[in-house]
Amino acid sequence: MIRTRRRWRLAVSIGALVLVVGACGDGGGDASTPPETSAPGATEAEPTETTASSETTATAGTGDTTAESGEPIKIGMLTDMSVTFTQWGVNVRDGMLLAAEEINAAGGVNGRMIEIVQADTENDAEVGVQALERLAEEGVVAVGGIVSSGVAAPVAPVAEELQIPTFLVKAGTEAALTRDSRFVFRTCLPAAPMTAPPLLQYAQEQGLTNVGVIIADYPWGQSFRAAVEQTFEGSGVDYGEIQVAPVPPDTDFTPYVRAVADAGAELLIATGHPPGNAPIVALAADLIPDVIVTGAWIPPDLAVGSLAETAIGRYADFSCVDYTSDEYAGLARRYLEFSDNAFMSDDAVAAYGIVQMVADAVANVGDDPVAIAEYLHGQTYDLEGYAHPMSWTEWGELAESRPVFTVISEGPAPDGLNEAGDWWFEKLSQSEPLEPYEP
Repeated sequence: MIRTRRRWRLAVSIGALVLVVGACGDGGGDASTPPETSAPGATEAEPTETTASSETTATAGTGDTTAESGEPIKIGMLTDMSVTFTQWGVNVRDGMLLAAEEINAAGGVNGRMIEIVQADTENDAEVGVQALERLAEEGVVAVGGIVSSGVAAPVAPVAEELQIPTFLVKAGTEAALTRDSRFVFRTCLPAAPMTAPPLLQYAQEQGLTNVGVIIADYPWGQSFRAAVEQTFEGSGVDYGEIQVAPVPPDTDFTPYVRAVADAGAELLIATGHPPGNAPIVALAADLIPDVIVTGAWIPPDLAVGSLAETAIGRYADFSCVDYTSDEYAGLARRYLEFSDNAFMSDDAVAAYGIVQMVADAVANVGDDPVAIAEYLHGQTYDLEGYAHPMSWTEWGELAESRPVFTVISEGPAPDGLNEAGDWWFEKLSQSEPLEPYEP
């Protein structure tokens, strides 16, 4: 059951904060050289406190329920900054830092500055739990940025126990939420069972009758397999024998891609094998050259960086943002001026939105985490760059998810939006609103 909502439109620009009524699994991503993890104004520690600068005294928000004590509003960043999901993590970090800088430049929240307190999960369950506990001791009002299912699953019950609003970005595991969850919120990647319907929708839109599926033999892959079997059964789109491949680094994907090719697949779905996306796409280019290969919600610059020209017209993926929208363009240009990253992924957009939503909650109900969580459950947000409204079920699942499906195109990219190359996106489809997964 979803509570009655007020719709809010969040749009932040330098000098003004306006609040107007209105997967990753726990395995690796595509192989690439990890980026530098330094950020503007950030220093590394465990956790690290980073306060974005402010030169104005404007007041943000529509309420006046937060005491103007001068104490900063601490928001925790909990993500992978050093191991498997570093590329995701640096986008999360810089998205949160940009939001904090812009809000602080507009005078903060009821005169109080936002401070981002950083912690690295190291893609390790125990480290993630300990980091969340430290952030709670630091006095954060909320935590955002988790990208790994292997971290999200054990961290989620601790967040419920500590009563700290905690936001997942790319952790798609079903285990992160229960029907009793009230403090854990998804923001970008929906639960694994919700990721197959957009693929079926695209196949039916294109009149396809035969798709191939390759998954990784680990939790995310198996969850995605179950979603495909449930979603495609009886649809008229044959998915044949799902190919179950080991997790790299030494996997030879040739027999799996060849099996899909021999079965006459018109679409190769590799969403269930994020670590193998690059070699799968490369092999598909030789064995089934006219077939699109779907990725696993991977940062586009990371995927294209591994594939180069092979990605053009062939590598397709889903996103919670619309990379072709004017709103994304405005935000991305500000982000690339602020960050050392070469592209603003949907991870960064989600992280930016997390800080905005928490700031709105504090402006309206104060800095008590319990009040913040309750307030958020009653809101619907139109976040800058997002492809769908942000709202949740009672248990924190995305209530209005509508992923956008794009394929990498030759470009050129719009000016100021892609420092990673000339490639850009062709929008293939946008899913109908997904039925929220019920634990």
